[in-house]
Amino acid sequence: MITLLKNASLLYGKDLDYIGSADIIVRDGLFDSIIIGGSNDYDSSVFDSIVDCEGLLIMPSFINAHTHIADSIAKDIASEGLSFNESIHPVFGVKRRVLNNTREEHLMHFIKASALTMVKNGITTFIDFREQGLHGVRLLKASLNGISIRCIALGRVEYYNKDLSDEELREAEDVIEYADGLGLSGANEYSDDALKHLAYIAKARGKLFGLHACESQESYSYSLSKYGVSEVKRILSIARPDFLVHMTNATDDDLMHVKENGIGIVVCPRANASLGVGIPRVWDMLRLGCTIAIGTDNVMLNKPDMFREMEYIWKVSRALKQGVNAKDILKMATVNAAMIFRLSKIGYIDAGMRADAIIIDKYHVDIAYMHNPYVALVQRASESSIKGVMMDGNIIYGNIG
Repeated sequence: MITLLKNASLLYGKDLDYIGSADIIVRDGLFDSIIIGGSNDYDSSVFDSIVDCEGLLIMPSFINAHTHIADSIAKDIASEGLSFNESIHPVFGVKRRVLNNTREEHLMHFIKASALTMVKNGITTFIDFREQGLHGVRLLKASLNGISIRCIALGRVEYYNKDLSDEELREAEDVIEYADGLGLSGANEYSDDALKHLAYIAKARGKLFGLHACESQESYSYSLSKYGVSEVKRILSIARPDFLVHMTNATDDDLMHVKENGIGIVVCPRANASLGVGIPRVWDMLRLGCTIAIGTDNVMLNKPDMFREMEYIWKVSRALKQGVNAKDILKMATVNAAMIFRLSKIGYIDAGMRADAIIIDKYHVDIAYMHNPYVALVQRASESSIKGVMMDGNIIYGNIG
């Protein structure tokens, strides 16, 4: 299948350079070539379809770098009146009770619904922290059958505050064989020995290993009190994860250790705000050279909408006189996430990359006219300004013909 997309505007390459006019050839699910400025020298008989994209902007599709998608069964159950730990603590939080007491078919229905919401919002890849052991990962993958979306499923075993027995470690090995990696709760919920063994199980198989860190001041203070060091320093004394999620209450010293060890950071600012635990200092993370991606986190707390997440980062940083460049925020939602999670051939648009893209209507009432395309996309674009979503060269939502 060969498609020619003519006269398109484009966010091109790893630096998301804005190109006013380009022709894009999509062949067998990949971006075959990008002709900047376009051309009239084509043999039309070569193409299965030719689409005039005048008035459309083609950008890389979003990678939602952190979700708990099954939580969509419990939307807003912890939105008011509950503390951070009462809401989402993996041992005694209301979230765990809901997940463990919900019928499987209901969980699957809401996972599927949230995945479709992500597609409509331009997300073609998401990274999910899935609870409930091997069964939870299998349920997640079964729920997504028939939906055009790419899921990186990170599982876990739910044994906390103890060293793991041989049987429990074998269970973790079963999880990692089926999942794409391990996504753990905060370090405070694991003994040193458990962290060491779980990291080894993932790393020895070349799979992802990540966990939450420094999400709340409570968790940060607990680590200092019990272990004498911050969560980050304790984690790095035991293992080297691929990424850490949140880092909302991390110090500059923590951030420097993360950067020096080549560990990615996934920020989830709207979820942090919903839980009242603070605002991640994205501006300082960038200043110190950290690689940052963006996640929408628990569907229980947030609609999985990367446009709203980007807008929140942009406006909060400006309100605090710490403005973050809109292009850098777009990179967090695309290029950086692919880098952190070792995702091959996605994250940006170039020849040889998978043809994953969002097609934006530049004349949509909310964003016309785009005097600054990066700011327009970050603070004005939304699901309603999406003309189509492409994955592996196929339009999976909308219509651009």
